Amino acid sequence: MNPWVLAYEGFDPASEGLREALCTLGNGRFATRGATPDGRIRTPGTYQASCYDRLTSEVAGRTVVNEDLVNLPDWLPLTFATPGSNWFCPEQADLLDYSQKLDLRHGVLLRELRWRDAQGRVTRVRQRRLVSMADPALAALETTFTAENWSGPLRVRATLDGRVTNSGVARYRDLRGDHLTGHTTGGQDELTWLTATTRSSRITVALAARVDAPIPGSSSDDCDHITTEHVLDAVEGTPVTLTKVVALLTSRDPAIHDPLSAALRRARLAAGFAELLDAHEAEWERLWERAAVDVDGPELSQLVHLNVFHLLQTLSPYTADLDAGVPARGLHGEAYRGHVFWDELFVLPWLNLRFPEISLGLLRYRWRRLPEARAAARAADFDGAMFPWQSGSDGREETQIYHLNPASGRWLPDVSHLQRHVGLAIGYNVWQYYLATGSMPPWCAELLTDIARFFASLAVLDPVSGRYEIHGVMGPDEYHTAYPGAASPGLANNAYTNIMTVWLLSHALELGGVGSEEAARWEDITRRMRVDFHDGVISQFTGYAELDELDWARYKGVRRLDRALEADDDDVNRYKASKQADTLMLFYLLNAEELLAILKRLGYPYDLDLISRTIAYYLDRTSHGSTLSAVVHAWVLARSDRVRSWQFFAEALISDAHDVQGGTTAEGIHLGAMAGTLDMLQRCYLGLEPRPDGLRLNPRLPERLGSLSLPIRFRGIRLAIEADNESTRVDGVTLPQGAALTITEQEMIMTDSGDFGRRVSYHRDRLGLTLAQVADRADMSAEYIGHLEGHLGTPDRNTVARLAAALETTVQDLLGGGRDRPPGPGAAAEKPVLEMLEPEECLRLVAPGGIGRVAFNGSHGLTVLPVNYKLHDGAIVFRTARGGPMDQDLRTGLEGVDIKIAFQVDRIDEAQRAGWSVLIQGPAHHVPEDEAIKVAHADVTPWAGGERHLYIRIVPHQITGRRIHGL
Repeated sequence: MNPWVLAYEGFDPASEGLREALCTLGNGRFATRGATPDGRIRTPGTYQASCYDRLTSEVAGRTVVNEDLVNLPDWLPLTFATPGSNWFCPEQADLLDYSQKLDLRHGVLLRELRWRDAQGRVTRVRQRRLVSMADPALAALETTFTAENWSGPLRVRATLDGRVTNSGVARYRDLRGDHLTGHTTGGQDELTWLTATTRSSRITVALAARVDAPIPGSSSDDCDHITTEHVLDAVEGTPVTLTKVVALLTSRDPAIHDPLSAALRRARLAAGFAELLDAHEAEWERLWERAAVDVDGPELSQLVHLNVFHLLQTLSPYTADLDAGVPARGLHGEAYRGHVFWDELFVLPWLNLRFPEISLGLLRYRWRRLPEARAAARAADFDGAMFPWQSGSDGREETQIYHLNPASGRWLPDVSHLQRHVGLAIGYNVWQYYLATGSMPPWCAELLTDIARFFASLAVLDPVSGRYEIHGVMGPDEYHTAYPGAASPGLANNAYTNIMTVWLLSHALELGGVGSEEAARWEDITRRMRVDFHDGVISQFTGYAELDELDWARYKGVRRLDRALEADDDDVNRYKASKQADTLMLFYLLNAEELLAILKRLGYPYDLDLISRTIAYYLDRTSHGSTLSAVVHAWVLARSDRVRSWQFFAEALISDAHDVQGGTTAEGIHLGAMAGTLDMLQRCYLGLEPRPDGLRLNPRLPERLGSLSLPIRFRGIRLAIEADNESTRVDGVTLPQGAALTITEQEMIMTDSGDFGRRVSYHRDRLGLTLAQVADRADMSAEYIGHLEGHLGTPDRNTVARLAAALETTVQDLLGGGRDRPPGPGAAAEKPVLEMLEPEECLRLVAPGGIGRVAFNGSHGLTVLPVNYKLHDGAIVFRTARGGPMDQDLRTGLEGVDIKIAFQVDRIDEAQRAGWSVLIQGPAHHVPEDEAIKVAHADVTPWAGGERHLYIRIVPHQITGRRIHGL
């Protein structure tokens, strides 16, 4: 298994929906599902962040209004036909081979097939698809045809199709989905284009396509689609390529005159596929540098890479500049109508320590809707800001008022808008961003304060008990919407809501900014909020103890108990049964110290076993009807039951890849669960906890996890963290084991330093400055700067920043960020740890190319020489002079027989005293002349320059490698 490739073999119409969702390509601005360009059983979908539209529908005699993330015109369609045959369709084709591979490292979807037509002609088709991470308006589809046993004309038809609707979720199909209207099409200078407008939001979308083909084509258009047809000259055994490059713009995009002219210009100026791919891959490489999560084992690695990949496709650095929230199902499908729920609670903590600029943009989405939240609170006679359970374009409540139960076929009232706790999630994320970055922008403080004001107004003092109570809400459980037989919906004193309100008000008071009278009331609420208990555990809400126990044996394996019970004319409100974590969410968000401190502040008696008893109680009464449930339960069990925690983590990790909820992934990935598993690795199992006084580490890795390494950014400082069951290292420095440790900012060691002193000296010489002059610029002593130039190591971040300014360069440049270091003799630490590397990992490490060494028995004995190499088609390739010493030494004198050679690359960081080494052994072959042109595209340059036109290829027969960890 390749940890960087999600592969499917064979064409399976039944699983197309799942493949389409998991093979979605996106760039944070828009995404396109992995639908086939040519099939009939397909659910095409292209969705742009925050492109919403509302429609009114009539269902079950009722009028309902729903807002959807709009399915935009389909840019994918492309099919082909051999002479006398119908257009290719995989469902009806004689397929000799068929495979689909998603390259997670580079963001490319590859499809390969061999098709035999009715006349026995066999055609090989290879397609590569990308949605550009380098230019967020562009996408491209490259198709290469090879006629294997025939020659003749091959027809190819490419279309822009505006006839799509929102019809990707079966239970929504009674609702209107025809959001696009006012279609226009046309052609201009060998470009085709299509525009359409959303019905109510009046967003204009424009697509422009350029087809790069050996010969021009002809186009035909209708009002809602336009097609270009090309006739290619297929020659037996000779590949012929056609590329479709598409630009997508909307009237909401900045820096454009109008969508159509902008799309035409972008499509016209776009590079060819090869250049688009190079730029796209380079951007993905930069993302992976910041998003890396390295774990043991190819299967586990693949799942982790898949989750990171889809998270970054939905929320990329481009998203930071958009007015977009966190769509619960990504930009991958139409489930939940593309709405924004509370899933950011599971997403932002991971982004905070990797891409804080994205987190800030997502918080800004909420802040921009603060006026609407304030209006909603006023309309309900509350203070502050009441955010909606489901948000979309403008921040009003988008939760449906009726929903369809597929198990019974009945449309039922929906009161899930009572999940007011979404505001608590927003406030929690503001505070977590502050802890991770050290920054609390004024508008973030305003957001948190107004949410706190709302929850304070929800709390009403009961004169009998002397406690503040919150009524008429739903908790995260979602099954319990009302008391059995009650005339109105809502519950009283949901423990999660009440305790998190105390947490929120306490932190809002730290910010100040409220009057003394209001502050006094908030302070009083934090001391007298009501929390119920029963059977020695925290009660989920007042009256929970009086509910019936469910016959779990009867409903064994049923995840959606609410649907099953309603179909049986029963009501889940009657039972002690949860869809997902509710009370247990407290242990997910708060550590034991925080939670028990709140209970103590409220004056409730507790013992140290309260948490473990409460976890066990609700775990026995949860059906896990949400992918988020496994994430939360894995977290809360991480310290007490590591085996069971791992079981839940594994379920959460595979929840989309294996579609554990039974058909839901096809409607869109579960972004909260994907991000939640990554945060499990980062914050839970590593025990990373941003605190006001620094970064707390308390690793407890499950045995099945083995080792874990990743980079993070904490308050602007980049840290490389590695851990296994024996040790934890931060920037190569081993930390004490067996106890939690808080590292202050002053103690943090910068990574990517390399030879820091050499770079300081280089920039000083470049500017012609003396030590005294640099010291004066940086406000430091000349002796200290001289010490830095002459010794290994890196100072604190403030010092680095001052030196960078003094030397007119950047912090990253001084730290050597992103630079390839040549092989060096850097010494290992006193107690190095060697890790054996798998062949796949070795090839991944050497894949970028660079400087290596070759060793062989030459005419003068054992010879070792440096070469500049590239990895090309799985082989090591380098250049030498034709007829030169290396050329002659690598010849045996026997035609077609070459000698064995050893090739070695190492990357040792002298400052960190750590790195890796790879050894590849195999026969060396001179690349034949007829292959040299192809190999030349690998862009291999000779080590010493000069006329070196002979290519040597080493075919790996044995691959070994080691990584050394400096301790």
